[in-house]
Amino acid sequence: MTVTRAAVPALAARAVSVGASPVREILALTARPEVISFAGGLPAPELFDAAGIGEAYARVLAEQPRKVLQYSTTEGDPALRGAVAARLSGRGLPTEPDGLLVTGGSQQGLALIATALLEPGDVVLVENPTYLAALQCFGFTGARVVPVPTDADGVVPEALEEIARRERPKLLYLVPNFQNPTGRTLPLARRRAVAEAAARHGLWIAEDDPYGDLRFEGERQPWIAGLDAAADRAILLGSFSKIMAPGMRLGWLRAPAALLRACVIAKQAADLHTSTVDQAAAARYLADNDLDAHLERVRTAYRDRRDALLAGLPAALPTGSSWNRPEGGMFVWVRLPDGYDATALLRTAVSHDVAYVPGLPFFAADAEPAALRMSFTTHTPDEIAEGLVRLARAFG
Repeated sequence: MTVTRAAVPALAARAVSVGASPVREILALTARPEVISFAGGLPAPELFDAAGIGEAYARVLAEQPRKVLQYSTTEGDPALRGAVAARLSGRGLPTEPDGLLVTGGSQQGLALIATALLEPGDVVLVENPTYLAALQCFGFTGARVVPVPTDADGVVPEALEEIARRERPKLLYLVPNFQNPTGRTLPLARRRAVAEAAARHGLWIAEDDPYGDLRFEGERQPWIAGLDAAADRAILLGSFSKIMAPGMRLGWLRAPAALLRACVIAKQAADLHTSTVDQAAAARYLADNDLDAHLERVRTAYRDRRDALLAGLPAALPTGSSWNRPEGGMFVWVRLPDGYDATALLRTAVSHDVAYVPGLPFFAADAEPAALRMSFTTHTPDEIAEGLVRLARAFG
């Protein structure tokens, strides 16, 4: 008997309209070991405290295997939430463990916020340029993403005020510390202006802070979530990926109670809870080790690598190029002279066994073809110097 076969149902419109991450595809392109890549925003693997993390896993598996290999609560391991709350409170942001949700990296936290807050057609404001995966996340909700102009200090308050008045947004998404992709840090005066604009116009602020612990120099800025004007409307996202190990996929979300509860329910639907054993190991690691001492070693290495990159850029880039000098984080933002196309030049660069990320996909609008992002964390100063020699040949 012949069965008539109807067409397979189509994919959801959002699955078709949201493209793959160009950064992830570039990482696949540059996976050859001989390539010196300034592309991925990857922590330096040789700086992971593998011994300390391994000991933490061994201890929790030896001491409480039935607990750490079992299902757990959606909200997260109480010891881990307590450790995060203590770190935040100690840095001027009073936080209770019950005010936190443990997530599968801060990326999941962003997805939960989008699920809990956004309806199709809602307006989300973003820095221009902004974190690429945030654009993907908001795209899946059907929200309308509206870029806010930026300068060397981040979001321009006057532009934010005018756009918020015109667009009536529900959410503003920011990476205030050592922003991805530009490495910029939002000054205190602008943080206050952002908080006050959100209060005036009735919008939420999602403050994504995966890089805040990676400050090499200068004064630490307060979280927007700690400013009075934003206390009832700020969501703070954090991550252990850049300070412990990204493979553990651990992050956290701090939000006002009603929104936090909505995010808990959204997480129940997504994955029930974050890995029990990974959370327990992270909590054990934080109890047994000095995370700040480890971070000081990481910051020292990253500072040297940033300095090596900055020292070599004048000889590596075409005359007329410009770049910034971030006070921390992982990225330097470069602009080639007018007429250069960083996307087109990438293939040439890869043929010289060196890579970067073109700036184009980070823009929600008004993209700059000559912009590119360079990460300095993955390679030693000597490797960075060699990579810049190769880049000079590619641009020559």
